[in-house]
Amino acid sequence: MRAAARAWLADTAGGLPAVFWYLWSGLLVNRVGAFAMLFLPLYLTDVRGAGDALAGLIVGAYGLGGVLGVLLGGVLADRWGRRRTLVWSHLAASTLLATMAIVTSLPVIALLATLVGIAHSMPGPAFVAAIVDVVPPDRRSRAFNLQFWALNLGMAGASALAGLLAEASYLALFLVDAAATLVTTAIIAWKVPETLRRTAPTPHPELAGSRRAGLLAPLTDRVFLVFVGLTFAYAVMTTQTSTVMPLAMRADGLGSSAYGLVVAVGGFLIVIGQLFVPRLIDGRRKHRVLATALGLAAIGYAGLAVTDGLPGYLAAAVVWTVGAMLAAPPNAEINAELAPLALRGRYQAVFFLTFPAAAFVAPAVGGASLQYLGDGHWLAVGLLGLVTVAGHLLAGPPRERRVARLTRVRTTTPVVRRR
Repeated sequence: MRAAARAWLADTAGGLPAVFWYLWSGLLVNRVGAFAMLFLPLYLTDVRGAGDALAGLIVGAYGLGGVLGVLLGGVLADRWGRRRTLVWSHLAASTLLATMAIVTSLPVIALLATLVGIAHSMPGPAFVAAIVDVVPPDRRSRAFNLQFWALNLGMAGASALAGLLAEASYLALFLVDAAATLVTTAIIAWKVPETLRRTAPTPHPELAGSRRAGLLAPLTDRVFLVFVGLTFAYAVMTTQTSTVMPLAMRADGLGSSAYGLVVAVGGFLIVIGQLFVPRLIDGRRKHRVLATALGLAAIGYAGLAVTDGLPGYLAAAVVWTVGAMLAAPPNAEINAELAPLALRGRYQAVFFLTFPAAAFVAPAVGGASLQYLGDGHWLAVGLLGLVTVAGHLLAGPPRERRVARLTRVRTTTPVVRRR
């Protein structure tokens, strides 16, 4: 039994460098404390007297800041460095959150919400780029698996704390969030060195002109954009859970408690089961793992077309959550593999944009689809999943050949550590 436990632990978390664990710890602490902005609409209406329309605009300003922050964070991670981007963005977020706790002017709060959106989104590309920098290629799958687990474990912790703090004091909500962000800043500043490597002068085609290309490089990389497009389609599917599914459940006579239970089941499965994923997918071709994962998601969402009770929703949530658990490591790993060394932050930034884009498209199109198609909406979502499955099966082999070429480049390209 002990030997089996040690083997499982080695498969799940073994062989990862200390810097990864400091990054992981900072990410977990930050996610556990990241709850203030979830309550921003209630804070604006209940405490600051904003109307629903104005509250919606301010929350939208936070989302707009997030889009800008992703792009800015990607560029700074490549130019300024991973560590500096992480430290200063977290420090800025902590300061801004503490300021929001005491400011009463709605226009100032709107400005602060935009700035917090920028600061909150900037670390994303730098976090992933730093993980890719320090984790060897053969261990990245388990590193990204643990990152996905930390995100969900942190969200579970945040959900548990947020309700208690919000009932006690909105001031405490913002200040505790700011304090958690400051702890993450301290962990990174103290324990995480700069991981960005500068390429030495070389005529190699992967790096030639890369610093001049900026964001145009990922935006004109056809292999990468196909992958981003498939990820966007998958994100549109998964965003149904938080945008369209509550409306469908209400139409089926199910209340908010039922919806909360369905969401909680998904989170519980990830927290309990994600650590067992590496043994299931290690050694398997990534595009086939993704095709399997998206096939499960397609089945889960399409299944909602034939259910109108809570047991059916729970069963569907189990199926698509297993798909999400399988998809997370290879999705992040492929994104890392496709990025040239000098442009990892920028590639991460473009990849990260798929999620806010999906958060806009899913409710905008999904609401109309549900209204006019009824249960047929879920069949359409399932069909989208099957199209994405086919896309990965077709795009996978040429993508793997591209990765093999880039791997050969990286083993022959001299690099120097950035100080």
